[in-house]
Amino acid sequence: MAAAPPEAGREARKLDRPAFYALRPGGWRDLITVLHLPYTAWHLSYVALGAAAAPHVYALRVGAALGAFFLAVGISAHALDELNGRPLNTALSKATLIALAVFGLVGALALGAIGMVVVSPLLAPLIAVGALLVPAYNLELAGGRFHNDVWFALAWGAFPAFTGYFVNALTVRPAGVLVTAACFLFSLAQRRLSTPVRELRRRTETVSGSQRLTDGREIELTAQRLTAPLEGALSSLWLALVLLAAGLLVLRL
Repeated sequence: MAAAPPEAGREARKLDRPAFYALRPGGWRDLITVLHLPYTAWHLSYVALGAAAAPHVYALRVGAALGAFFLAVGISAHALDELNGRPLNTALSKATLIALAVFGLVGALALGAIGMVVVSPLLAPLIAVGALLVPAYNLELAGGRFHNDVWFALAWGAFPAFTGYFVNALTVRPAGVLVTAACFLFSLAQRRLSTPVRELRRRTETVSGSQRLTDGREIELTAQRLTAPLEGALSSLWLALVLLAAGLLVLRL
């Protein structure tokens, strides 16, 4: 029997991990994995895109908003997500995940409270919404009613973009609404690309079948073949949005 090519072995090992960005399990690597760094950077880019649409961009406000969302989404939301079912299969203890979740959310709320004093009390509703969205989505409260494609796009796409815009503009104008809508759709696309990937990586034992082309060729369907274009798109999109957001902020600051 012919040996499998080395590329096939590498692909199989990749699908042994719960996400394309997951590190080898154990120790400090679990802390990095649980941050979902590509997706965290993706959602932070929405904050920057929203800010770039404001009539005037304040560097300190943008920095504070990015910090608050990193704490709330990158740390707290992702720690709660791992606590709720262990989708990344980390060895982080329950106490560690709870501590990360509390630290992230309290830190984000503290930055928000400072913003209410220094910038405007008009930020209060956004802070309240953010405090509710993190546990509601990631702990699947209310029977999971907040844990679906639309709520994902609202919570992690539209909300960061609108917050980034509003903290700089302190008013609502068409530019902010349009960028918020665009980020909602980008986030919806992310969800619809990542859902089948998660299913293939985390809940699929085997894949069987073939694809017959019009020229008679037949291509075997494998988990690797099905995930590759989806993860290729996700990898390109998160980096493209981060670069786009960074470029627009450089232009505006």
